Amino acid sequence: MSGSTKNNVEANPAGQVWASPQDETGPFPDGTEPLPDSPTTIARRHSYPSRKESKDIERNVNMKGVPIQAIESRVPRRGKTTLEVVREHTSMLLKPQNPPPPDHPKPTWAGSLKAVVTASWLNVLLVCIPVGWALHFTSVTPIIVFIFTFLSIIPLAKLLAFATEEISLRVGQTLGGLLNATLGNAVELIVAIIALAQCKLTIVQSSLVGSILSNLLLVLGMCFFAGGTKYSEQGFLVAPAQLNSSLLVLSVIAVLLPAAFNMAITASNNADNNTSNDVSPQKEGHDILQMSHGVAVILLIIYACNLIFQLWSHANVLNEAASKSTAYPENINLKYQYKKMGKRLQKIGRQRSKDDEEVQSEPGAATASTTSHEQQSGARQRVPVESAEKTPGAVERAEAHEETSEAGEEPEYPTMNFATCVILLIVVTVLVGVTAEFLVDSIDGVTATGHISEEWVGLILLPIVGNAAEHVTAVTVSVKNKLDLSMGVAVGSSIQIALFVIPFIVVLAWIMGKPLTMLFDPFESVVLFLAVLTVNYVVADGRSNWLEGMILMNLYAIVAVAFWFYPGFNPSSTLGLTC
Repeated sequence: MSGSTKNNVEANPAGQVWASPQDETGPFPDGTEPLPDSPTTIARRHSYPSRKESKDIERNVNMKGVPIQAIESRVPRRGKTTLEVVREHTSMLLKPQNPPPPDHPKPTWAGSLKAVVTASWLNVLLVCIPVGWALHFTSVTPIIVFIFTFLSIIPLAKLLAFATEEISLRVGQTLGGLLNATLGNAVELIVAIIALAQCKLTIVQSSLVGSILSNLLLVLGMCFFAGGTKYSEQGFLVAPAQLNSSLLVLSVIAVLLPAAFNMAITASNNADNNTSNDVSPQKEGHDILQMSHGVAVILLIIYACNLIFQLWSHANVLNEAASKSTAYPENINLKYQYKKMGKRLQKIGRQRSKDDEEVQSEPGAATASTTSHEQQSGARQRVPVESAEKTPGAVERAEAHEETSEAGEEPEYPTMNFATCVILLIVVTVLVGVTAEFLVDSIDGVTATGHISEEWVGLILLPIVGNAAEHVTAVTVSVKNKLDLSMGVAVGSSIQIALFVIPFIVVLAWIMGKPLTMLFDPFESVVLFLAVLTVNYVVADGRSNWLEGMILMNLYAIVAVAFWFYPGFNPSSTLGLTC
């Protein structure tokens, strides 16, 4: 070994030789300079040499006896580059959530088409699409056009959700959640954009507020009620429920602030005798419009932060195990009672047949047989009650408790190929856009009769169009004891409308030059506040039952009745904010 090499190599008491631990810049303590290709020079240049680089270092300086582990113990292994990190995260985003096994058949074009046709029983309403389009170009009454176009959008909304779910199965969980969050309220967004283009600002505001009320009261109430008919109580995650409650309160505050501002300015003008200090309606309208633009941008930022929180930073926290549901006791478990009664009647029938045969074969023993039959019958009637813990009742109770445990869910695999998913998504979006335009066109004819107001159409009828498919899905999974998924559909959709759809429409109107503000009808704002307040109280304990569902549904019915008689009031029109 050369002298210069020896200067860069140390020997321990055991006789092993390793590279010098000197890692700082400059010469060694003895004043010698490191070799150009020595381990120290490479460590200074690369910071984190790999194992291969360490072997190259050993070979270049002729250090055949230096252990590689000694070199690597002195210098940490090289970290990941920015490009490697980006590639890793990209592969995670595009990796399917449930990759099918190798023996799982790939979806064909024929199988994909069959999956589209059999996606839902709502597809039978697709026949209303050509009928509604044809009636739009005729002189038929607008009410008929409204009915057929109304029914046409319901299956289209279901197919749009189906295509989104199929695409989500082919990508990672984060990207799939982002797609579902973005396209979850596509129908409401399309209807609002078309109404905005036609400058029907009242319809835009009423339909969006109505979608929130429909999801919070009607959909969530039906989920609680349907699940409560099978389970005494159902549990759901408390952390997401509390987070959603906070977001709902925030959205209601954003809606109430412009209304409070308007009321304060109006009260100030009425109380001030000096008219020179009054704020003109035009000035107030301009201020509220600018305020709405700023609030809309802030809400969009909050929505983006919410997506990052739920899909990335705190995804594991929000997916913790929920408390199990509680089955009904035997004395009020209708399914168990009917089953037990049927078994009891079958036993009584078989015993009577057997006794009748014995009586016919032994006529002299008729009296004794009858007495014995009565005693046995009475005993049989007492057995299921007295020994319910040891006989069929215990089995039924075990079955009831088995229903409360979470069964392993079968993984979902894509049923359509990717090309079919994209084509279906594009075609359905176009069909929804055209049909929604015909639907909005017919609203004027429906409200012109005076029997129904624009507020009631936008607040009650139009939300049913976009939420019908979600209604069916949420109620179905709640009966299967998947209440967290139901709440994600109902409450999550309301939050998306409040934090994304409404501010997005306001910003879009700003770009289009339409005077759309966040100054909603005062009555609608108050009803929205009361609905959010009620839902927050209901979900605070993390448990639900059928009575809570009945409360929410009846509250929605009260709102529908109240708005049927409400003539409507557009505060923006009094401020000159009209098209």
